[in-house]
Amino acid sequence: MKRIRIGILGYGNLGRGVELAIGQHDDMELAGIFTRRDPSTVAAHTKDVPVRPASELDQGADDIDVLILCGGSATDLPEQTPRYAARYTVVDSFDTHANIPEHFAIVNKAAQDAGTIAVISCGWDPGMFSLNRLYGTCVLPEGTDYTFWGRGVSQGHSDAIRRIEGVADAKQYTIPVEAALEAVRSGSNPELTTRQKHLRECWVVLDEGADADAVEEQIITMPNYFADYDTTVHFISQEELDRDHAAMPHGGFVLRSGETGDGNPALIEYSLKLGSNPGFTGNVLVAFARAAHRLAQEGQAGARTVFDIAPAYLSPYGGEYLREHLL
Repeated sequence: MKRIRIGILGYGNLGRGVELAIGQHDDMELAGIFTRRDPSTVAAHTKDVPVRPASELDQGADDIDVLILCGGSATDLPEQTPRYAARYTVVDSFDTHANIPEHFAIVNKAAQDAGTIAVISCGWDPGMFSLNRLYGTCVLPEGTDYTFWGRGVSQGHSDAIRRIEGVADAKQYTIPVEAALEAVRSGSNPELTTRQKHLRECWVVLDEGADADAVEEQIITMPNYFADYDTTVHFISQEELDRDHAAMPHGGFVLRSGETGDGNPALIEYSLKLGSNPGFTGNVLVAFARAAHRLAQEGQAGARTVFDIAPAYLSPYGGEYLREHLL
């Protein structure tokens, strides 16, 4: 069996999650890790895997079937995904929901022009939660969707804070409002604003001499990330952050509350409880990398989302096995 050769661009928490996920799949191998840092400073977990400068990707890398992009959604992926889709089959985890249509359009043009496949916004939300929202609306056309995230660390929001001038490090927790969640589960179909459903709690380490008030103002007013939520900002030392906030748990709930055609109530609930946000996101990216490779082998081109990919494309098993064991 010829293994799918995976390249990883970016070796932070998500890149390491992808690396470890690849080791769980017999039909895949890690071909290389690409970094903007000095490769000699990167210690990969996988023995003997080459760590290569990101600049090599611009020249073309014939030993890669799928390139998984592990940068942040704030500034990395909007530039990287269309850039590398012009050369490779790529998968990203772009998670700024409001900008997904624009991101898709730009990436789709690059991939169509190059004849490649680019799967965007893979993870658990967007990603697995997106699929369950879609299934819920199809099965219960008369009903209401609800999504709750947390309690957990948001990689994208933490990354957005760290990019603010004066911030040395940061972690952001998304916290569901328990009363709102229970109201949905009761079947009362409440109308909830964004602010009523979640709280955001930020733990921030400042650079020496940074203006705490200015940093806090930039956080709480940041569009698409914090402006629509009740947000609390705590300033702590690097030692406190490392000691008390090293883990990266997350999770959440997708619910569809409605009624069936005979007028009876129905509630669909899908939930995740994750010990590691980047670890689970890495696992999702790797599964969709298999699907991207299959689409590319079929000669398809353009951008895809999780909505566009048949579930069987994610599995290493053939249709006969899936029908016998999972259907």
